[in-house]
Amino acid sequence: MLTFSPFPPAVSTITMSLSTVSIPFSHLQDNNYDLSLKIEQGFGPTGLGILSVTDVPGYSSLRTNLLHLAPRLASLPKQVKDDLQDPDSRYNFGWSHGKEKLESGKLDLLKGSFYANPILDTPTTDKSLIQRYPSYCGSNVWPRSTLPELELAFKALGKLIFDVGLMVAYHCDQYVSKGIKVHKDEGLESILKRSRCHKGRLLYYFPAQQGIPVDNSMSSWCGWHTDNGSLTGLTCAIFTRDGEEIPCPDSASGLYIRTRNDQIVKVVYGVDDIAYQIGETAEILSGGILRATPHCVQAPKGKESSGVERSTFALFMQPDWDEKLSFPEEVHIHKELIPSNASLTYGEYSEMVLGKYYDKK
Repeated sequence: MLTFSPFPPAVSTITMSLSTVSIPFSHLQDNNYDLSLKIEQGFGPTGLGILSVTDVPGYSSLRTNLLHLAPRLASLPKQVKDDLQDPDSRYNFGWSHGKEKLESGKLDLLKGSFYANPILDTPTTDKSLIQRYPSYCGSNVWPRSTLPELELAFKALGKLIFDVGLMVAYHCDQYVSKGIKVHKDEGLESILKRSRCHKGRLLYYFPAQQGIPVDNSMSSWCGWHTDNGSLTGLTCAIFTRDGEEIPCPDSASGLYIRTRNDQIVKVVYGVDDIAYQIGETAEILSGGILRATPHCVQAPKGKESSGVERSTFALFMQPDWDEKLSFPEEVHIHKELIPSNASLTYGEYSEMVLGKYYDKK
């Protein structure tokens, strides 16, 4: 899941557009291939916290199939979407619109989201766990009578991004093991493989009828944040107007990342690439060898943005709710929540953070 963090936007300067470090799928799936340099360039102390995987078999069609369903989901009757909501999970299963808070503290009405676990429909039947960790332990809610094809498309793309993400995690472990001892079953790959907490998010950004003002903020579509999970798989977005796919109408829009030296850069990767970003818990579990970076999404600006819709998908690969996290002495994210040298489960940590950013009503 993503969490908004207090990163001041005024200090940094925008310098350039950078392509992600990329890894061919054929290299990634080879456990004997040394990708340490690529992992360090993408995820290490001086990296952007993101890399991409190219030439993944079957990915392109699965991406297109799911993202084209986002506008159809958003246009379902209000009563149907209301029935797909799950307030007990803080709207982290099913349909969510106007429940998440923006940086300003206002509720986000710019986009709608559909959340589901693409690996497990029902992670647990333990009622006490469901009550304690509702954002992870609840069950999926599918529009099986109104948009039945969504479930298959969501699960197919989510499972592929998950499987490729495990390969990324394996090579992360190989890189991290050069700096610290990684005990058996305690590496990122093992932690993610045994987790029941993974969450997919299909996002639909509603069209601005008058166009988005040119002086609109950089974080106009998604505020500055880090992801609180371990690894986030991202698709390249699809833009549509009146049901027709179009190129992005503004080359300045897209994903922006704050670098280690406090510069802001626009990050680009191929339409048919899967991008992976490091989250907060991967940084914690690696002792800071892997680094999460603050990022935001800027909307297209100007009159050309009028009537433009954006659809995309993210898979948040996260530790299990009972996975222990040992926090370092110096905590630089969510300092107000996490005491130094704390030991919390991922469920405890994430519920604490989610409580700050979601409207419970």
